[in-house]
Amino acid sequence: MGTSTDITLYTASTPNGIKVPILLEELGLEFKLQPIRIMDNEQKEPWFLEINPNGRIPAITDTWTDGERIRVFESGAILEYIVDRYDKDYKASYPKDSREYWEVKSWLMWQMGGLGPMKGQLEHFQKYAPEKIEYSINRYSNETRRLYGTMENHLAKSSHGFLVGDRVTIADIACFGWISSHADGIFLSDFPHLERWMDKLSKRPGFDKGRHVMNRANV
Repeated sequence: MGTSTDITLYTASTPNGIKVPILLEELGLEFKLQPIRIMDNEQKEPWFLEINPNGRIPAITDTWTDGERIRVFESGAILEYIVDRYDKDYKASYPKDSREYWEVKSWLMWQMGGLGPMKGQLEHFQKYAPEKIEYSINRYSNETRRLYGTMENHLAKSSHGFLVGDRVTIADIACFGWISSHADGIFLSDFPHLERWMDKLSKRPGFDKGRHVMNRANV
């Protein structure tokens, strides 16, 4: 049994969608899972737009300190909310008065503003665009490779194998899903430190259970 919470998680099995369940599992927090059928555009239905006006997953609801419901959307904001409120022992975070706190936040914003959008566009133009546009594929492939190189160079200097300090943090969790997703022509074997990081995280029970969270859903 984990620590009881009132969190309801609305998500699906996407690189962004697995971030929150991984963190919840890493922290041993209980939560209610509400799968969202994104292929059926359930995330655009009025009831869900009351939770996330942008119509995207993931999102959560929780009970705030005043007893009323709070909604939190955008994966980065949800990760920060959870560690700020529930990670009192700093299992996946650092105190706000530390240098590491700001390093974690920097890598989180790096993923939200760079790795995720660039990798997402690459996979779109490779797999889902109605026509193959070589310029777009090359542009996003080159940028994704550059971002992989940024992580590779940083991890090469890490004595513990994590993005920040001596523990897994929401920075690692945020990047994990995007690195684990497949993009044609980009191979982890070209980035040995990144490949070791990926292997290390994949073996953690919290990551394994969180990334396969939809297995517990009847969908």
